[in-house]
Amino acid sequence: MLIIIKKKWFFLAIAVLFIGFSWYIFNSRAVTEAGSQSVEEKEFEIHMVTSEIKSKTEDGKEIESYRWDPGTIYIPKDEKVKLTIYGVNGKEHPFIIEGTDVKGTVKKGEETILNLHFTEKGVYRLICTAHSHIDQNGPMIAYIIVD
Repeated sequence: MLIIIKKKWFFLAIAVLFIGFSWYIFNSRAVTEAGSQSVEEKEFEIHMVTSEIKSKTEDGKEIESYRWDPGTIYIPKDEKVKLTIYGVNGKEHPFIIEGTDVKGTVKKGEETILNLHFTEKGVYRLICTAHSHIDQNGPMIAYIIVD
């Protein structure tokens, strides 16, 4: 009887060790793979498009407005950010990011890629300079919230 009990404990101990070892191997790989990317390589990625809204007034006049979509994005402070903007509507949208030296142009059918890194918290406006006011079918402004 004592030998049978010892055998049961022996096999139970082997099973526990096997399960524990398997769990360790599986999780150490996951940690290594996730942890192998250095802080400098870590990149936050956001995608945006240009869009257009059209409508008609009661008297038949066509009105339109250009937009960045999404109109508000949130970015972590002190993180590298890849902002990709795809031009869908409108021939081109020259832009600035207020409070920075960032500027460029988004063209229809093309991607514009910006590598950003904000070190100060705040609200930064992405402004299309061709559509900055209502009389220019705007305002085409997106808000970049850095926190």
